[in-house]
Amino acid sequence: MVEHGLGRNEVYIVDNTPVAYAEAHLDEETSRRDPILRHCRRQSMPIIWDQSTYVERGAGDLWEHQARFGYRTGIAMALHLPEGKHFVLGVDRDQALPGNSGELQRLVADLQLFAVHAQDAAMRLLLPLAHRPERPALTPRELESLRWTMEGKTAWEVGALLGISERTAVMHVNNAMHKLGCISKHQAVLKALRLGLID
Repeated sequence: MVEHGLGRNEVYIVDNTPVAYAEAHLDEETSRRDPILRHCRRQSMPIIWDQSTYVERGAGDLWEHQARFGYRTGIAMALHLPEGKHFVLGVDRDQALPGNSGELQRLVADLQLFAVHAQDAAMRLLLPLAHRPERPALTPRELESLRWTMEGKTAWEVGALLGISERTAVMHVNNAMHKLGCISKHQAVLKALRLGLID
């Protein structure tokens, strides 16, 4: 979704839901009642949901409807970006999610990384050129900090490699994130790679 102010929003939806489900479930009133969508509008933290998530929030009827289509449990997350851009990713299934907490954590982490890639692709494919950011000018230190971040180095390690403090290394990465219009260092690295700023 891209907000243009004064209640004017552009919404792009890419999904594989059956038409009968979409017609009944994706109207404005249902969207306002859906606890998963409400969570994603306000937070970036992933939500793991099942029937109890809906029942506890007084929306058990919504779960009953979507369960008929196989949407019984899932994970959803949102990326809230600068300039009024929002990206929501949901993965739903008809079987229970893994019961092992380590396996579930790994699944959520993988989906978070996938969300960054999917958001980047969606911005390139769906947004008109006028809404796409220009190639920003990053300083040499910001680029070096992103290169080392890409290699998996922590801020402390980046600082040691560049002969600067950990705090300064964090500042360089944060500045790069801001200039690139990103909300995480991982997203900033991916965008810098795509723009050819680092290799």
